[in-house]
Amino acid sequence: MESRLLKKGPVHYFNELFKNKSDNVFVQFIRNGVTSVIAFAFDFGILYALTDVFLVYYLISASVSYLTGHVVNYLLSIRWVFSRRKYDAVHVEFTIFLVIGFLGLGLNALLMWGFTDLAGLHYLMSKLATIVIVYFFNFFAKKYLLFHKTAD
Repeated sequence: MESRLLKKGPVHYFNELFKNKSDNVFVQFIRNGVTSVIAFAFDFGILYALTDVFLVYYLISASVSYLTGHVVNYLLSIRWVFSRRKYDAVHVEFTIFLVIGFLGLGLNALLMWGFTDLAGLHYLMSKLATIVIVYFFNFFAKKYLLFHKTAD
C-alpha cells in the first residue's frame, strides 16, 4: 500500500515549503534559512566593503553590516517566514525585533572579537563561524518572542 505522502508530487512540496502560509516549525526553519542566506549576503557584502574597501575597523563594520542584515531578515520574516504574529501593533513587534537584534549584535560582536582577536582567525572566517551560532539564537528568539501565538 502506497503512502499518501508519496502520492504528493514535487509541486505540492514546493508550495508547502515556499508559497503557502505555514505554522509548521520545520517549514519556518527552512524559510528562515533562505531569508538568512539573503540577509547574510547583505551582511557579508557590507562587512567586506566597509572593512576592505572603506577601511573601517572590522568590529564597527560587523555591527553596521549585522544590523542591515537583521532589518532585511525582519522584512522577509514578517512577509514570508512566520504566518502568526504575537503582536498586532507593528511598533511593538519591531521594538522587540530590535531588542533581539541588539542581543544578537552583542553576541555577534563578542564572537567576532573572540574568533578574530583571541583565536587569530581572519575576520571573514570569524564571520562564517559567528553567523551559524547567531542564526540559531535569532531564529528561536523570533519564533517564540514574536511569531508564536499561544492558544486562545
